[in-house]
Amino acid sequence: MIQRKLSVSETRRVLADIPFNKLLGMRVSRTHRDGVTIECKIVAHLLNKARVLHGGVSAVLADAAVGIALHRHLGDHRPITTVEMKINYFRPVKKGRVFARSRLLRVGSTLCIGRVDIADAQSRAIGTALVTYMILSAPPPASS
Repeated sequence: MIQRKLSVSETRRVLADIPFNKLLGMRVSRTHRDGVTIECKIVAHLLNKARVLHGGVSAVLADAAVGIALHRHLGDHRPITTVEMKINYFRPVKKGRVFARSRLLRVGSTLCIGRVDIADAQSRAIGTALVTYMILSAPPPASS
């Protein structure tokens, strides 16, 4: 079976269909051959007590960037879930936008490994993550 990648508009719909992503104000900035870039505007309710972006927001962006890239790669036909994530934070960010650029490193029959580079609006690295997803079902049978 030949699978068709999702278009940019279909990829944006997948992101927007997840209520938590809407709550954070995420949007797909770009699609790439090997992944996607998503972004989020830094607003007051996303800051921690130190008045910098809460680390959980960067983690959610990293997780979503790999998940959306995988949905795009699989054609959005199969359920997936995160099974592991490792994130390193390099610097705090206080204002502007934050970008998460995912790269699917390996897509197997049941597991996908993705890397995410997280940057601020000035392209300064603010973190990096390695995310593992599990593909929960077999591909649909080929239509005759």
